[in-house]
Amino acid sequence: MTSTPRAARTRKTPEERRTEILQAAARLALERGLERTTMQLVADELGVRPGLIGHYFATVDDLLCEAFARAVSGERDALLPPAEAGLPPVRRLSRLLHRLDGEDFVDLGRLWLNARHLSRYRPNLRRVVAEQEAIMRDTLTAVIEDGVRAGDFVSDDALGACLVILVAIDGLGAYANDEPLFTHPALEALVFTTAERELGLAPGTLRDSESDSDSD
Repeated sequence: MTSTPRAARTRKTPEERRTEILQAAARLALERGLERTTMQLVADELGVRPGLIGHYFATVDDLLCEAFARAVSGERDALLPPAEAGLPPVRRLSRLLHRLDGEDFVDLGRLWLNARHLSRYRPNLRRVVAEQEAIMRDTLTAVIEDGVRAGDFVSDDALGACLVILVAIDGLGAYANDEPLFTHPALEALVFTTAERELGLAPGTLRDSESDSDSD
């Protein structure tokens, strides 16, 4: 009687394993919240021993800080894809705002609320949250500056306009945990109208521009 030989298991490199752990932790943080994401939970998700997680991350705090940074970095790339850097600034900003309005970013809004709350008690997380906020400010400010140079936007303070737009986005994000989601006609176009006002655009310019589903 012959038996079928087992396929040899491919051993992951340390880089691959670390990435796998971070991806799982980021996914669990999005689904369950940072404070409920433990090394044991990540290990169970991956089907490995908790000691393996501890081999790559000395504390759960280290793991969650990197997982949060990974999740929001992915969010930023999805909102403003590097591949779209050559598009006109009006279209880039319009696409960003339309994407934020989609279901895909509801959990990320909750994650931001979660991280900002927990960062009050966790210095390392507070530092990472501040770093990610600064990167987003720089990224959006650069889009606005491109628009000003192109003559599409009117602003003598690109950073100031960026801050007002982000405050409007974060303000709406404060409702992310509502079930059912709180809505009101005054809120439906708030971010669009705020951005249009700050950048000297005619009403409807950003909201009525090509949405993310439109082809180039």
